Amino acid sequence: MSPDRSDLFSLVDFEKGGGLVTAIAQDDATGEILMVAYMNAESLRRSLEKGEAVYWSRSRGKFWHKGEESGNVQKLKGIYVDCDGDALVLRVEQIGGAACHTGKRNCFFRRIDRGRVEDVGVQVFDPAEVYKK
Repeated sequence: MSPDRSDLFSLVDFEKGGGLVTAIAQDDATGEILMVAYMNAESLRRSLEKGEAVYWSRSRGKFWHKGEESGNVQKLKGIYVDCDGDALVLRVEQIGGAACHTGKRNCFFRRIDRGRVEDVGVQVFDPAEVYKK
């Protein structure tokens, strides 16, 4: 039997991080780490209601429904809480193929090898066209 929402919220320690917890988005099918973001209690609640990832943007100071502009939403498949309650792993289905605002498949596209940085990312879309900025 899975825990109800009140149990989930009692497991997550939002106070330790000043109201935020780290949220790691992981592709449910492949295990690939797509991105890292932050959630507060309200963004977690909204995510559960929508069945899609809603984060808290620290830089913009507002809620961020992943894919609201690009269409590359993250459908929730599972949420895991770490042992300390201060980090979440969101198992997601990445719609549209790109998780990163740069248009890359994931946000971890820069590999450091012997002190050199190499771009190993897969470009899925042109952010200038998608975000019109």
